[in-house]
Amino acid sequence: MIRSFGSKDTGKIWHEQYVKGVDRAVQRATLRKLELVNAAKDLEDLRIPPDNRLEQLVGDRRGQYSIRVNVQRRICFVWREGGADHVELVDYH
Repeated sequence: MIRSFGSKDTGKIWHEQYVKGVDRAVQRATLRKLELVNAAKDLEDLRIPPDNRLEQLVGDRRGQYSIRVNVQRRICFVWREGGADHVELVDYH
């Protein structure tokens, strides 16, 4: 379950509002991935489908996890018992 968003833009995508500067196809793909995060009961639920590429992050994002939206963008979040906090769409390039 998504409990909080780390950015206003990610919240807008979740509520199916247009975000300027983010391609509509990316917004649609992001919404699909956010639906997976919201449905997850356990972090391991996000290992499927394999193209999510669930990763535990390091460095300045230590304590966060990510799943891939596409080659360039990730959804990053903090997983706490039963849900995701600080969920945000991040441009890795």
